[in-house]
Amino acid sequence: MNLGTIAVMATASLPVTRLIAPRLALASCVRAFLVRDTTGCPTLPPAQRLNRFPAAPMCSIIWTVAGELEAAAPGLAWGDVRMPAALFGGPRSYPLVSYNPGPVHSFVVMFYPAALHALTGMAMAPLLDQFRPFEDLFDGEWQALSRAVLVAPSDEVRVQLVEDFLAPRWQVARQQDDQPASAIGDWVRRLGVQAVSSGLAGGARNVERRIKTWAGQPMRTLHRMRRAEQLFLDERDAMLQGKVSWSDLAAHGGYADQAHLCRETRQITGLSPTELARASRDDESYWIYRIWN
Repeated sequence: MNLGTIAVMATASLPVTRLIAPRLALASCVRAFLVRDTTGCPTLPPAQRLNRFPAAPMCSIIWTVAGELEAAAPGLAWGDVRMPAALFGGPRSYPLVSYNPGPVHSFVVMFYPAALHALTGMAMAPLLDQFRPFEDLFDGEWQALSRAVLVAPSDEVRVQLVEDFLAPRWQVARQQDDQPASAIGDWVRRLGVQAVSSGLAGGARNVERRIKTWAGQPMRTLHRMRRAEQLFLDERDAMLQGKVSWSDLAAHGGYADQAHLCRETRQITGLSPTELARASRDDESYWIYRIWN
């Protein structure tokens, strides 16, 4: 066995974790595609087969291509802990955990909730912190897409299938609002402008009601999540290397003080900033934090 073969085997033994950006025409509709595949590596210990996700304004379609996904805690109440192969997850107001009893291959599409509302007419507020079987919410065309995604030969083909399905529909849906929003900060800012200028009855309550219909959560929560995500992205390398002053980070991020930063970080991730930095670096179950950009 030569060294090249050894290198290939070593690489193949690691979990595959990928974040894929959508094509430019869908940047204001799809936040990202996620791939998590542990089928090609030795079975991970139980603690590393957990998947830990922060609170997030996005909603998702989760396809379990191979293996099984189970509810863990908190917030995945289900008659049977085993999740269906095609699952919809609404925006999340608190962190949650799922579990894979064995090797798994998951393919996830993360949507801006206002975009999915425009595509389907689904109000996002009733879907906050909810997980539903895909077939209960989506029509026959979407279900045909779901079947094709589950049997596709590769993740590249899955991305192509989803993008080809969404592109013409999104082109029609966005005609009423042609302002791009390809980042969470841009999207949150645009959402507020849309709510104020939608031409419907005015007033703060009506604006907030429209925002919750489109996004599932109030604007103040969206701003809090946007600030935390941007700060983590800006300072991620320093955090993972343990080279950060939390008081300086709080000041840089616009927090009142370090305690304010700690409270909001714990609300979104379940951990303090110090614990989050350590877990992101050392704990496989926090894989989403390492790849997010």
